[in-house]
Amino acid sequence: MTADEIALLLAAQRAAYRRDGAPSLSRRRADLSRLRAALIANRSRIEAAIDADFGHRSRHETGILELGGLISGIDYLHRNLRRMMRPEKRRVAIHMRMGSARVEYQPLGVVGIMSPWNYPVMLALMPAATAIAAGNRVMLKPSEFTPTVNALIEEILGLLYPTDQVAVVSGDASVGAAFSALPFDHLIFTGSTAVGSKVMQAASEHLVPVTLELGGKSPVIVQEGHAVDHATAGIVFGKLVSGGQTCIAPDYALVHENDLDAFLRSYDAAVAAAYPDGPSDDGYTWVVNDRHLARLQGLLDDARAKGADVREVGREGKSAQPRALRPTVVLGVTDEMKIAHEEIFGPILPVFTYRSIEAAIAFVDARPRPLALYYYGHDKAMQRKVLDGTTSGNVTINGTIMHVAQDDLPFGGVGASGIGAYHGIEGFRRLSHAKGIYVQGRWNAAALLRAPFGKTAELILRAILR
Repeated sequence: MTADEIALLLAAQRAAYRRDGAPSLSRRRADLSRLRAALIANRSRIEAAIDADFGHRSRHETGILELGGLISGIDYLHRNLRRMMRPEKRRVAIHMRMGSARVEYQPLGVVGIMSPWNYPVMLALMPAATAIAAGNRVMLKPSEFTPTVNALIEEILGLLYPTDQVAVVSGDASVGAAFSALPFDHLIFTGSTAVGSKVMQAASEHLVPVTLELGGKSPVIVQEGHAVDHATAGIVFGKLVSGGQTCIAPDYALVHENDLDAFLRSYDAAVAAAYPDGPSDDGYTWVVNDRHLARLQGLLDDARAKGADVREVGREGKSAQPRALRPTVVLGVTDEMKIAHEEIFGPILPVFTYRSIEAAIAFVDARPRPLALYYYGHDKAMQRKVLDGTTSGNVTINGTIMHVAQDDLPFGGVGASGIGAYHGIEGFRRLSHAKGIYVQGRWNAAALLRAPFGKTAELILRAILR
């Protein structure tokens, strides 16, 4: 699709919004219900399409993390939409009490969505469902790395909605660049920090507000004496689900120096238990393509060359698979290594040691703010110290990645890991215009502040400025 064709599509959606106005509660709920039904009806096709694009990905991972999370999010929006749309009463200034004030949530118009390849259904259609719930029209540009899934999404959406309500724009990075430069009413981008910076720059030409869901190096801190099987099993789940290709996966672990050996033994056993056939296990997801596999191997080669201790963990596997990278831990990482700074996005876990919780907090706080943070430990005071001493997106305590499954929590980053949030009521409000409305009564004290000024105006001013 050319830049001109994409611009015409935007013009058609904007004209349709002007023609039809904001959809009713019942229309929005009906649109969400149809999307929900279509996803369930196409479950097996979605699982097969993702498996085809990845080379291999467990259908259970797709069912749980893509469809399960998406259906739950749609149900949340459907169930709470009346409350979200309801105008909110606000307090009136004391000298204007004869009037009333309220906020009404109005659709923005047309929302552009740029979604990534790693969760190609969830991260495309959850923002789309939120935009629909807020009464907007949607233009979706998915990643070119998942063409099979994209074609299926386009087919499903095309049967549910006219293109002047929801449309899919396919193409490579040049199409993505043209898409990000359009004058949307709001633009949502999920992807890397480097590309997010370019998207924000392009959007700024038309002052388009953006929501950026980026990434970064999300840490997991393990309390001293807590390197037990429960902790390592949770870290293995968060790190290796979808082959580690998750924006909120633990990027590195901070373990007390006294617990390092116990942690490594337990982590190795947890990997073996989760994937009994190693990288050839049916539940183990491949790296999405050769380009990303080469990037991950380059990180390991760079770390080895600069003195790191690189260890494969878990079982070796019965047969070699072309892009099934074996789970790996990396010790002795130093600042000159690429793996210390680049988001890994694969089944590789650098492990650092610390001597005090204050040192662990300082280590995290000295780096760009991550999209997620994880803490294992039952000491409430320690939990509070970590929460107060670090700034991140969301946090899961004594677990990994499950904060994203809490539909009533906002999801988003801070600083280099993102701008804005969606999920929960925050998502609805992010994609709505909060219109403040004041209805002036027949009489209010503010009328006494008009010219010509006199003693009354002075008395009122003294009361306000006392």
